[in-house]
Amino acid sequence: MQDSREKIIRYYKGTEGEQMAVKLVDFAEQALKNRKYKLSGFLTPFEQEMANTIANSLGDLHVEFEGGFIGAERQRAAFCHSDFAGTPVFEISVIKAEWNGEFARLSHRDVLGSILSLGVTRECVGDIIATKEFAKILVDKKMADYFVANLKRIGDCGVETSLDELSNIEPKEERVKEISATVASLRADSIAAAGFGMSRSKMAAEIDAEKVKLNWQTLKNAAQSIKQGDILSMRGRGRLEVAEIRGQTKKGRIGVLLKRFF
Repeated sequence: MQDSREKIIRYYKGTEGEQMAVKLVDFAEQALKNRKYKLSGFLTPFEQEMANTIANSLGDLHVEFEGGFIGAERQRAAFCHSDFAGTPVFEISVIKAEWNGEFARLSHRDVLGSILSLGVTRECVGDIIATKEFAKILVDKKMADYFVANLKRIGDCGVETSLDELSNIEPKEERVKEISATVASLRADSIAAAGFGMSRSKMAAEIDAEKVKLNWQTLKNAAQSIKQGDILSMRGRGRLEVAEIRGQTKKGRIGVLLKRFF
């Protein structure tokens, strides 16, 4: 067990996932010890992949995920021992913060910033569904009453906060656009520029500003090679799946099929 733990932590050492890897291994080991299940906080898609890797590496475990509604991006992981015959309880609540949409325009970032200013960690908060006049915020059930009692302002706007029902959240529907393109190379800046509709130099600047992620980790190098199945995401622009790499054209360029999700 100790060898497996050290191998996992060593694998993620130096990455954005290093600290989370330690937490997730601890959760997995607790599930192995109590022979039931152990629940994590809300995880990014990259951290969910880590949870899967850890469960597969330690044996006698499987992992289940839940984000509160169909299509949720941030989800909680339940590390379940193979002897556990029950159903894990994911302890997710949703709160609704409402404001006057005629006088205030509040974004996802405004809502998240105000929640985190209450002194909680990002792991306590799942997806945020923001509209013109309200936001529905998925949270750790243990924190729901605290948020209702203390979230009174978002930005400079007063809000009314109440508990809502998970069943009131509609499944997330994403728009998908298929893009057939040719690129000079499989560099990250070339692929992202083609998919997000901007120049390669502009995309390289966005990458330098750490606004682009590759497979849910911050992309550090515009020249990094991209492969089929990779996911590129850009702040405020959605995400891009490299659905197919089709080979070279007669002019020596590379044909690709990209799927852009909005």
